[in-house]
Amino acid sequence: MQKIIFTYNARSGKLNSLLDVAHKLISPKTYQCKLCTITHDTFKENALWKQFRKNTSLPLVFLHSDEFEKQYKNIETKYPVIFLQEGEKLTEWISRSEIEKIETTQELISLIKSKSKTINFSNLD
Repeated sequence: MQKIIFTYNARSGKLNSLLDVAHKLISPKTYQCKLCTITHDTFKENALWKQFRKNTSLPLVFLHSDEFEKQYKNIETKYPVIFLQEGEKLTEWISRSEIEKIETTQELISLIKSKSKTINFSNLD
């Protein structure tokens, strides 16, 4: 089974979410997760991203860094990062440095659509 795994440079849980919101409000330029900034507004998911996520047939999975580390114990990476999982194989699909260069939600969506054309997602309907 293939999936695209989005791994945020943020930790899971309500307290961490509140701390992230506070950081975004107080010092948005120093917030450590560019992927979060692209896909989410200060308080909720970005509307354009939410629409893409709900309407795509791509197999998307979203993990916080601590959730990723629990599931993939032997993978060392720099967050945020997007992986492609094909069976047991996990490959960096969109690197942290690539994510850092993305300025808008639309740029991320276009990159995902472009890169996904080169992959045969066999588990799609």
